[in-house]
Amino acid sequence: MSGSKLSDPVSNPKSPTPTEHTPWADAPLGMTVHTLPNPNEVVWVDEKRTRAGRWKMLVVFLVCASPVIASYFTYYVIRPEGRRNHGELIDPQRSLPALEVSKLSGEKVALNSLKGQWLLVSVADAACDELCQKHLYFQRQLRESLGKEKDRIDWVWLATGDAPVDAKLMPALSQATVLRVNEQSIAEWLKPATGRQLSEHLYVVDPMGNWMMRFPPGIDLAAAAKAKKDLDRLLRASAFWDTPGR
Repeated sequence: MSGSKLSDPVSNPKSPTPTEHTPWADAPLGMTVHTLPNPNEVVWVDEKRTRAGRWKMLVVFLVCASPVIASYFTYYVIRPEGRRNHGELIDPQRSLPALEVSKLSGEKVALNSLKGQWLLVSVADAACDELCQKHLYFQRQLRESLGKEKDRIDWVWLATGDAPVDAKLMPALSQATVLRVNEQSIAEWLKPATGRQLSEHLYVVDPMGNWMMRFPPGIDLAAAAKAKKDLDRLLRASAFWDTPGR
């Protein structure tokens, strides 16, 4: 048929010889057969990934917790020869209970809302006798004596009973945290030394809410100086993980 003559590029001598440079060069058709994964291998790979993930989580946890662990190890275990604490260390430590207490305004708050700061705590009837006032004075003085570190510690008066707080005390309590509490409930958390009353001691609570130290009864200037050394050591030991404010 004129005008429509097809030619065979292989048999036609005028057509170029296929080479690697011609896009239509003949080449074998490749075919790759993909096999399905072995179920046992899939399970083994998943278990391996799970174990690796758990180890990573454990490493992250240890990195985050290491400052706290190190500070307590420093204070409780690595003690210089001949060093003595004035306060009695509490072992095991006792966490802040889940109690509802009241501010002097009547507002209800959770006792464990005090977490996040070092606490220097006294317990006394709201009528606040001479011993109570003496403790409040030394609590304030001890905190002020810490200088630039004082913002890392709060002084707390847990007032028991229903008596009104003397208005004359209020100016001195402007920097204190005063909470009305049930004495029996607090006595299930804080404990006095054998033969002593709860109101005879000052108590130290760490930022995680653990009661960890009790100062001896009968605080005076000499005892306050020793108590300050204990507080200084605690604050230094926790300086790299504890910061001021909640």
